[in-house]
Amino acid sequence: MTAEAPIETPSAGRPVRYTTVAVVLHWLIAAAIVFQIILGWRMGDEPKGPATYAIFQLHKSIGITILLLSLARLAWRLFHQPPPHPATQARWETIASKIVHAGFYVIMIGLPLTGWIIVSASRLTIPTVLYGAIPWPHLPFLPELAAGPKHLWHEIGENAHGLLVKLTYGLLVLHLGAVAKHQILDRDAVLGHMARGAKPGWLEPRAWLAAAGLVAVVFAGYAYKPALKAKAPAAPADIADAQAGTPSAEPAAPAEAATAVPTPITPPTETPAPAEPDKALKDPVAWAVAKGSTLNFSATWAGDAIEGQFKRWTADILFSPEALDRSKLTVSIDMGSAATGDDQRDSSLPSGDFFDTAAHPKATFTASKFRKTGEGKFVADGTLDLRGVKKPVSLPFTLKIDGDTATARGVTTLDRTAFGVGQGEWASTDQIGGKVKVSFAITAKRK
Repeated sequence: MTAEAPIETPSAGRPVRYTTVAVVLHWLIAAAIVFQIILGWRMGDEPKGPATYAIFQLHKSIGITILLLSLARLAWRLFHQPPPHPATQARWETIASKIVHAGFYVIMIGLPLTGWIIVSASRLTIPTVLYGAIPWPHLPFLPELAAGPKHLWHEIGENAHGLLVKLTYGLLVLHLGAVAKHQILDRDAVLGHMARGAKPGWLEPRAWLAAAGLVAVVFAGYAYKPALKAKAPAAPADIADAQAGTPSAEPAAPAEAATAVPTPITPPTETPAPAEPDKALKDPVAWAVAKGSTLNFSATWAGDAIEGQFKRWTADILFSPEALDRSKLTVSIDMGSAATGDDQRDSSLPSGDFFDTAAHPKATFTASKFRKTGEGKFVADGTLDLRGVKKPVSLPFTLKIDGDTATARGVTTLDRTAFGVGQGEWASTDQIGGKVKVSFAITAKRK
């Protein structure tokens, strides 16, 4: 007889306890459900921010895990008889037991499925990546639905999920109460079905071990602190030369930039050394952005720093410090290339709640007015067209020209709400700050 085969009584031909596979699946699913309950409470109680977002991602991962384990448990149950109910058990208790067990299968499969519906029909197209490593698809057809039917499915999923959560509370109370009754009052050793060798009574160590395990899972649910990706790794200096376009009315086509995100660079505090006089700079000069140039942004979410980079952008630069009145700058940014180092968070940025890249794929900054504010210090006064909203923006920067090479660094602060970045619940600045710092570090070669 293998470890997986049911242990049969000589007379009834029924197993006296559940198989090892059934026992392992039972305790794994039970621990996961309790842990899920605690995560759900935390998601509702804690302020929205990166930590709550990370908890939500783990909640999805555990939910899918419960679904898979429950399907495996159900399949195993179809081919392996359970142990019989105690002979002394009242008929109503037997019926109630069967109803509770059936109810557990309903919640173990129904809760993950309704959660899957909620995620698949969400306005934000956030992918599900189990434990940050295994991509999990949305349910077919739901993400492609029109806004009305999609919202309806989302509401159906939320309402069903909420009802099943309440059913879970009731079933857990009934199940734990029945276990205590069998163990302490009836003393019929039903606990031995799931804990081999367990004896009835208060002093059974396996019963206390199960209780301690329940407390430990609850504690773990509250103690869990997600690892936040507030900063992304630095980008290598391999941005394509083609990133910079030639001076023209239309921006040049964007080129692929480095996929990693560096820490935003702020302007140096020291005044750059003045460059040698250059007669050619008396007229505006066309500059080509070189490898390693970056365009970064930073914001706050529930007090935590979120730093990122636009991976694809172009810059048409016609500039000379000796001809500010004729200098021009056009920067075109692919808003779908925003990256903060968290794939699931980044996938929400192109949505209608934030950048709305379907309607406004690019943001453009144009400037034709420049001011000198100090030695090697300038301000570009221009217009930023973001999400279909045009606002004046002043961009201070430092500049150093050494022969045919120019280096410039600058930083400015934008109000995201003025451009409509953050709709609905995200329009509030109590969690995601309204101020977004944008910085750049450019090295350019004279064309």
